[in-house]
Amino acid sequence: MARDDWDPTTLPDLSGRRYLVTGSTAGLGFFASLQLAEAGAHVIMTGRNPNKLATARVAVRRQVPDAEITTLLLDTSNLGSVRAAAATVRGRAGLHGLLLNAGVVHPPRHRETTADGHEVVFATNALGHYALAGELLPPLAAGRGRMVWVGSISTAMGNYDPVDPELETNYSPWRAYVQSKVATTALGFEADRRLRAANVPIASLVAHPGYAISGRTRGILGINEPTRMTRFVDNLQAPITQSKERGAWPLVRALVDPEAIGGQFWGPSRLVAGAPTLGQASTLARREDIAARLWDYCEHATGITWPYLKASRPRRLWRR
Repeated sequence: MARDDWDPTTLPDLSGRRYLVTGSTAGLGFFASLQLAEAGAHVIMTGRNPNKLATARVAVRRQVPDAEITTLLLDTSNLGSVRAAAATVRGRAGLHGLLLNAGVVHPPRHRETTADGHEVVFATNALGHYALAGELLPPLAAGRGRMVWVGSISTAMGNYDPVDPELETNYSPWRAYVQSKVATTALGFEADRRLRAANVPIASLVAHPGYAISGRTRGILGINEPTRMTRFVDNLQAPITQSKERGAWPLVRALVDPEAIGGQFWGPSRLVAGAPTLGQASTLARREDIAARLWDYCEHATGITWPYLKASRPRRLWRR
């Protein structure tokens, strides 16, 4: 059971700890970065647009003048960018946490592919994060850290088993998004099983933000600037939504709560909103056969085999 005295507005002192957050220039990634910085952490904010990264860093520093912030260009849809960013991080000190947050929230109407030839939603939300986490295992192991994958309540809204993860047939924006989130959740749990089997001192958890929307989030120049109409419409949904600040709470708790452990699933207490607490992922996202299939697909598609896990392959008891 999760303790009930956790205060997401007063985090433990994170001085001397180092975290990397993907997709830091807006939304959940920005507010997670801000909350970590307020607690004294050194935050590596990442994004694919240098101007937006600079704006986000200034916005954090405006609220936390002494924040330890490093910015790093990273596009999770581009495997070359993932490898380059990871190489930069590996050249520094240990890493205590990795928040795999970046993602396509509004998929294109028609199927699009990346420069690497992968479907853009799956590449950005799942494939790139599999690659990044694998490339960053050495500094995470050095810091005895943890990784948090960002799931979604959408995974319970239909049976979208990603047998065709890149949707080469039957593409639709909704299916692309849901399948990518089934994948990130399943990969997060599979990562924890494999890391445990190999006795690697890294925990892998999954967290979701509930239904967090911009119109219920405070305005920040260059970060969150909803129109009056968006504010009006989003506030009509107040009983079933929350701000993106609050949406970041389960992600951050999964990342820093000393009592959190690998394999857990964190989210708002009322599913769509509320204080961060332990929950349960959808049945589909918990299936180990789906997770193992997705892991093998990601390994083949990226050409990246996670270090430390090779010796544990004969012991993969979960693969029935």
